[in-house]
Amino acid sequence: MAPFPLPHSLHGSGPHGVLAVHGWFADRSAYDSLLPDIDRQAFTYALPDLRGYGEARDAQGAYTTSEGAADLIGLADRLGWETFSLVGHSMGGSVVQRVLAAAPERVRRIVGISPVPASGWKMPPEQWELFTSAAGKPASRRAIIDFTTGSVRPDAWLDRMVERSLARSDATALRAWLDSWAGDDFHPEVAGATLPALAVTGALDPVFTADFLHETWLRHYTGAALVELPCAGHYAMDETPLQLIRTIEDFLRADESGQDLPA
Repeated sequence: MAPFPLPHSLHGSGPHGVLAVHGWFADRSAYDSLLPDIDRQAFTYALPDLRGYGEARDAQGAYTTSEGAADLIGLADRLGWETFSLVGHSMGGSVVQRVLAAAPERVRRIVGISPVPASGWKMPPEQWELFTSAAGKPASRRAIIDFTTGSVRPDAWLDRMVERSLARSDATALRAWLDSWAGDDFHPEVAGATLPALAVTGALDPVFTADFLHETWLRHYTGAALVELPCAGHYAMDETPLQLIRTIEDFLRADESGQDLPA
């Protein structure tokens, strides 16, 4: 299947192009909290909607990370970006690693925000049942968001996150995406990559913990670094937007300065 022309928005006019990819429960609006304070002089951010989300909610496809990667490379081509950096949240973290596997010579730097590793994520049966039910049950989406943010967030925020998810995702696509991002193991395709690769996790996230990322992300990339945000859970864009911006952009700017964050 040919790459699908992903709907997207552009933010900034800087020379460093960055594709920022949303996660499983949201479209590109997942990054809305960051947009007022990004560095628009240094970076140009392209925020796409993957198939099944946002303006691409009705787009047909296989809804796999490899298909998503092909769509993203097609978007970079249309933007005229020969090289670019990648940011991906959760499921989007898996998708951007697929881009790296497909076009390693084009990727400058990669950032995963609570990223699903290239080895996938094998869940115990009861957890798998909860996640598979999320496509049709808003209560399951709420339970997942609550659990992965430490069960400390206000009810109104949880309700708003679920409402956004329901409004901006297609249930059939969401269910199909789960099989790919959780089940696919393509880490041999990226293992040993030497590009700078930053994983950002939240201390309140009981799933994609620092220990988990040490055993996955940091083992896969020889140029890997890890930052833990003490007041964030799985949704750092909403929970700690200013700290997240500073962490990501300091890392991306190091492409020019040659200084990286400590591993």
